[in-house]
Amino acid sequence: MAKVEKKQTGFTLIEMMIVIAIISILAAIAIPEFAKYRESSQDAAAKSALRNLAVAQENYYYFNNTYTVDRGLLTSMNGWTV
Repeated sequence: MAKVEKKQTGFTLIEMMIVIAIISILAAIAIPEFAKYRESSQDAAAKSALRNLAVAQENYYYFNNTYTVDRGLLTSMNGWTV
């Protein structure tokens, strides 16, 4: 009888280690970039909120001839969330 050879399929340990190393390198590059994008979006949101606050202060000053330190007066007057 002839011997039947079994053909093994799958990945070797070296192949798996190379794939993990490549993924690790890509993650090391991508994570700091993501952090920069997140920081810049938070900066933009803060600048927008400050602009809205300045407009609300100017509107309050227009009607009352004084500025206020109470943020609640600004939001209730304009219907904005500052």
